Amino acid sequence: MDQLPVEVIGNILSHLRAAGDVVVASATCRKWREACCKHLHTLSFCSNDWPIYRDLKTTRLEILITQTIFQTSGLQALSILMEDVDEFSASAVIAWLMYTRESLRQLFYNVKTAPHVNILEICGRHKLEILDLAHNSIIGVEPNYQRFPCLKYLSLSYVSISALDLHLLVSACPKIEVLKLVNPEIAMSDAQVTVELSSSTLKRVYVEAISLDKFILEADGIECLHLKDCALEVFELIGKGTLKHFKIDDVSVIHLDIGETVENLEIVDISNFTIIWPKFYQMISRSSNLKRLRLWDVMFDDEDEIVDLETISTCFPHLSHLSLSYDVRDGVLHYGLQGSSCLENVVVLELGWTVINELFSQWVEGLLKRCPNLKKLVIHGVVSEAKTDEECQMLANFTTSMVKLMRRYTHVDPHFKYE
Repeated sequence: MDQLPVEVIGNILSHLRAAGDVVVASATCRKWREACCKHLHTLSFCSNDWPIYRDLKTTRLEILITQTIFQTSGLQALSILMEDVDEFSASAVIAWLMYTRESLRQLFYNVKTAPHVNILEICGRHKLEILDLAHNSIIGVEPNYQRFPCLKYLSLSYVSISALDLHLLVSACPKIEVLKLVNPEIAMSDAQVTVELSSSTLKRVYVEAISLDKFILEADGIECLHLKDCALEVFELIGKGTLKHFKIDDVSVIHLDIGETVENLEIVDISNFTIIWPKFYQMISRSSNLKRLRLWDVMFDDEDEIVDLETISTCFPHLSHLSLSYDVRDGVLHYGLQGSSCLENVVVLELGWTVINELFSQWVEGLLKRCPNLKKLVIHGVVSEAKTDEECQMLANFTTSMVKLMRRYTHVDPHFKYE
């Protein structure tokens, strides 16, 4: 260890991240102390990492953080995540950010302060590449002054911000590639809440727990879009056909439009979602390069609608991974086995049930026949804790039928996942 350059030791200490561990390790010797002061580039103060943070008075904690930060030089990544700690004084937080902002590349910030600290004003116009804010407020964005020329990743969780300020903030990040919005509190200026975001550099967008009347996203280079736990009347994506991964999980939306140019779609993952199949099929039917399709716990607006394998095999010839959950309603199987076309390229097949019945085994067998090159079969099932005799017998019959079935498909690797 004595032969290690001080720069390497600084890199080792940076991988520890947690400030408490860094301080303890730096006390090893003078060389390690020097490495901590001159070559440490990552430091994290997190109330979950070190429980003692919660036991200290806020003033004492401010002093410890101040001393630790001010003994470093050239910090590139700083995390201050104090979820269970009382309010800090704004002056202390401002001092930490002012001291580090010239060299800072990554900031993860979840701190309650009195009064409010304007992070954008302090950290704008510098070299920040990643900004992750939580439980804060953003008021009055000035895009010409509070500009982030290097920012590529922006995450806002439980942040209060107006629709206009959100639009201006994204516009103030000319190199942004990843945008993550989790349960933002969108301030209302009128009866309808409309969010319009525009960026030519955005590649990945994740939106969770947001309720809006209208969400319009204009992103010419977007590749991945994930909506989760959202309630929207209108969602519209305006792009140039670069979308590759589209995922919806537990979303309520009246009008959904992801654009007409969807030829580059490779993954479509839909779960806990009510769809009008003809409209949805029309939206993705031109995605001839689709490789993964997942329709899980999907409700149909019309109970007579059926998604048949003939349609899937015809429209998606390159499909290699297919996931379907079984749903019988009024005797109608929503993923029908009509037609004779095979899914030649499907090598992974995932099938599941919520409530099992005697038709499930038949459905599995029918799908296996249509996938001649299948390598892996995954069965997902829900098994209730309080099972009736009928449910136990149903599960036993299914197990027996699967044993018999897999003897005929020895080239397929079966997996069973129950919850």
